[in-house]
Amino acid sequence: MDKKLISVILSLVAVLVFFIGIALIGPMINSSLQLDNTALLRFVFVAVGLVIVFVVYYLTRSSHIWEVGTRQVVYMAIGAALYAILSYLFNGTVFVVPSVSQVSLRPAIVIPMFFGYAFGPAVGLFTGAVGNMFGDALTGFGLSPQWSVGNGLVGMIAGMVWLFDDKKKSLNTVLIISAALAVIVTVLYLLNPQTANGNYFDPDTNKFGETQLSTFAGLSVIIGLVLLLIVRFAFGKNINLATAVTWAILGNIIGLGFAAISDIWINGYSPTVAVVGEFIPAAGPNMIFAAILVPILVVAYDAIQKQTGR
Repeated sequence: MDKKLISVILSLVAVLVFFIGIALIGPMINSSLQLDNTALLRFVFVAVGLVIVFVVYYLTRSSHIWEVGTRQVVYMAIGAALYAILSYLFNGTVFVVPSVSQVSLRPAIVIPMFFGYAFGPAVGLFTGAVGNMFGDALTGFGLSPQWSVGNGLVGMIAGMVWLFDDKKKSLNTVLIISAALAVIVTVLYLLNPQTANGNYFDPDTNKFGETQLSTFAGLSVIIGLVLLLIVRFAFGKNINLATAVTWAILGNIIGLGFAAISDIWINGYSPTVAVVGEFIPAAGPNMIFAAILVPILVVAYDAIQKQTGR
């Protein structure tokens, strides 16, 4: 059997085994990590997400981007640990990062985006999926395995940047797709502005998701798109930077879109509630951070690559 195929399969199995381990061990340490009666359905979507990854791999298996050797395994461990720790620090109570008009700020999301860009889609997948699952366990707010897979898809798609030789052509195509999706979900918000923000914690009621989206929260995806366009045209000559940000934002849209849509079945949400109430307030700030922080990481990484001659 092909060595690359075995490596990718083992990576996917490792993600699944880690998820199952956290789901079994977590409740023994913290009762809030106990999954409810939707646990099986959540893991069905975990499996669906991993199958999607395998299909993408199989269709692009001739590319070198799927190589998983010792170096990639080390990067997976570093990326997942870094993402988990930063998620704990910024999403927990250690460093309380304020929300901006009902939009929670999660800068750690750039970790799977960057690791996918720098070390390949398999590393990005593992970093996002395992790092998010572990980070959720550390914060103790509860486990959402399907959202962790969504974070893995963010990192994986960010790593697809190296799939195409003509990066400028792929850049424009991905930009158009991202823009179209951003406009669609924003229009859906404008048609349903009364939808509650499922990701917002209201301290007055001590509950999630009972406060209507603010205008800023509802428009956060389109704001992220505007920042992406600024990066695209301001740094167009730096093709690595421009494509890294653009693919990272597409990964964010698809990955979190997958997670939000899964809640139509898991939590019984309507499509409007899933997209407007969950996807927009989660994806919007991620897009904003991608446009701001990914360029900084890419510039620093490319500078190190030039200095080391790699």
